[in-house]
Amino acid sequence: MVKNKTTTSDDFDEVKKYELEILLEELEGYKGRHTELITVLIPAGAAIIQTKKTLEDEKGTATNIKSTATRKNVINALELAVRKLKEMGRTPENGLAVFTGNVTDEDGKESLRIWAIEPPKKLKTKIYRCDQTFVLGPLQEMLATDEIYGLLIIEANESSIGVLDGRHVRLLETLHSGVPGKHKTGGQSAQRFERIRDSELKTFFKRNAEHLKKFFWDEKKLKGIFIGGNFPTNEDFLRQSQLVTQLKNKVMCIKNMGGTRLNGLHELVGLCQQDLEEAEITKQKLIIDSFMVKLKTDVNMVAYGEAEVTDRLKRGAVDKLILSKSLSREKVKIFKRLADAASTEVHMVSGDTPEGIQFDNLGMIGGMLRFEIYD
Repeated sequence: MVKNKTTTSDDFDEVKKYELEILLEELEGYKGRHTELITVLIPAGAAIIQTKKTLEDEKGTATNIKSTATRKNVINALELAVRKLKEMGRTPENGLAVFTGNVTDEDGKESLRIWAIEPPKKLKTKIYRCDQTFVLGPLQEMLATDEIYGLLIIEANESSIGVLDGRHVRLLETLHSGVPGKHKTGGQSAQRFERIRDSELKTFFKRNAEHLKKFFWDEKKLKGIFIGGNFPTNEDFLRQSQLVTQLKNKVMCIKNMGGTRLNGLHELVGLCQQDLEEAEITKQKLIIDSFMVKLKTDVNMVAYGEAEVTDRLKRGAVDKLILSKSLSREKVKIFKRLADAASTEVHMVSGDTPEGIQFDNLGMIGGMLRFEIYD
């Protein structure tokens, strides 16, 4: 029998990420006619009773709203939120996000909805807000914080080292080289000057390599490194800096650009955005290609289609489960539960690529097996 995997509250698999993406896309599409969409974020470890009291107090404040329709919608939404908190009784382990309000855009009509979500990671933000839109930022950040990217902009006189963590770019350090500018005169003195300059530049490269190692050598979440700067300084750095192989192999984007500091780091991230997207597409391509190769060369070690994959999952035979994002959310949840019971790794793939389209045509559900099954 296959034992269930042990997970922690910080685990964030592809299915949870997909479900949160879909929900946030839906919530982002709502805009109240007035300030009548309510967001309540309760951090992990906070008592739900305190938030319930806050919402009860807000109901009293809402009676002062001049517009009759807006006043009615806000009070009804607050009452709905209070009832939901009473039903739940306590704050879930990772905290709680509640979104409620009148989501119709038709004046004079009411469509009161509520969503109560335990985030996939521990929520650290406390919020109560009544506005025309829901506050989604803290949950949106959870979609991207499993991976970080090191940033380096290097020029002859200055460099900036930073990090892209989720949606946030942070400047970690700025280094100054002391390398003099280009020598304009000729002769032996100019050659000597250039040798000194090259030596100092190599020393500066080495300092940057050491600082990159200091920041990122032990960083388990490091996905890649982006390098920017004036050509050829950025590429000379990679050749001459003696950057450790482990970090050198992480370099996935080199861009020619000017400007350091925080503004420069933001520009570098923007220039490397396509590389980020291509990296995700490559990851998807690899898992689908692996499935297709097995389908052609060892058909008894794969399963596809809803019925066959369901059967193999129930027998504990599926090692890797591939689900298309074209499936309904409910269907994804069903297969997620089966996969969890069998300690099966789950991969979500998009139908927006040629490989994804090919996989969708096979039935949108596939599995690579641990052992053969004979019916």
